[in-house]
Amino acid sequence: MGFKRLEAQDIIRSSSTVTSTVWSTNLPYLNGFFRSNTQTEGNSGSYYHNVFQTEPNSGNADIQFSIAYGDKNGRGSADFDPNVSGVSPSKSIYGQYSSLFLDGQDSEFSFGDNKTSKHIYVISLERARYKEKLLPGSLILNLTKGTNNIILTDNSRDVETPLFFGSQRGYYIVQANQNAPIPGKASPFPQFPSGYTRNAGAYGIFFPDTSTIILNGTALDLPPNDGGLDLDTSLIPNSDGDNISKLFDAFKESSNNVVEEDETTSVFRLNSEETLTSNFVYIRVRNSEFNYTENPTFVKRESGELVYDYFINNPQVYPTTIGLYNDSNELLAVAKLSRPIQKDFTKEALLRIKLDY
Repeated sequence: MGFKRLEAQDIIRSSSTVTSTVWSTNLPYLNGFFRSNTQTEGNSGSYYHNVFQTEPNSGNADIQFSIAYGDKNGRGSADFDPNVSGVSPSKSIYGQYSSLFLDGQDSEFSFGDNKTSKHIYVISLERARYKEKLLPGSLILNLTKGTNNIILTDNSRDVETPLFFGSQRGYYIVQANQNAPIPGKASPFPQFPSGYTRNAGAYGIFFPDTSTIILNGTALDLPPNDGGLDLDTSLIPNSDGDNISKLFDAFKESSNNVVEEDETTSVFRLNSEETLTSNFVYIRVRNSEFNYTENPTFVKRESGELVYDYFINNPQVYPTTIGLYNDSNELLAVAKLSRPIQKDFTKEALLRIKLDY
């Protein structure tokens, strides 16, 4: 065993970004949408519906994302207490996400051009589906109701800097170029400049760092001529309008129209990204270094002499492992060579160790 002190220039730090899909199908898009009656009919079903990639009673069903509906005034869902009007699951959802992304529960989401909406739909990705954050520019939402269809994307490829809602980075969700929706470019059609609706602003806000998509309920309710889906959100106070199912049905109808082999007809496309930081440690083994070993096959245990005399001037060793120690001589990490290397007085080696975290 031998030791060599590393210098500052022997350690280099590097960062790289790795992208991957977020779906259990290991595909960049999701075309299957299923719900569990047990969950939707339970207490939590008034607040959100979990969406699976296959039938929930199948052995490989996993939650992919959840859908929720929020209204600032509590419309579209039944009140908790008949004596307290407007306090309902939809009000709780709106307050939860306005507190998370805005100044407080009384704030309204702004969708550009001074357009706000008192009712929203929320798509929240299951945390187990990704490691760090979602990838801006990879979002495609294909929503259908009857003969109406819209394809949405985020506008990260059309802006130089993102918006910030408090400390949260966000991008507006706009209508995609339906002639080539995969790249995630905004619609070029003059009736919807930059992909916005005519009267309600953007279709929503994409928060990649918190895996949340806020959809503008007002925009989705617009007629098709104004860029909407005519989703027909129920805004009746103290009434269960089953609004969550209306967005779920928009996913489901789109899935009935997709062709599996044609990626341009995918329903929900999204990727994640992860920043990997690596330390590269370079170890130069000079010709005069690490030519002897304390291995029992090399040295006699009882006397410490070399087993063979010709090893004195012509040693032959085969290093296989490198240990990294701190100044207290504590072993911190071990690196294994892919194969042993031959080392003697006529050979040098430059070894690179990569530490990812």
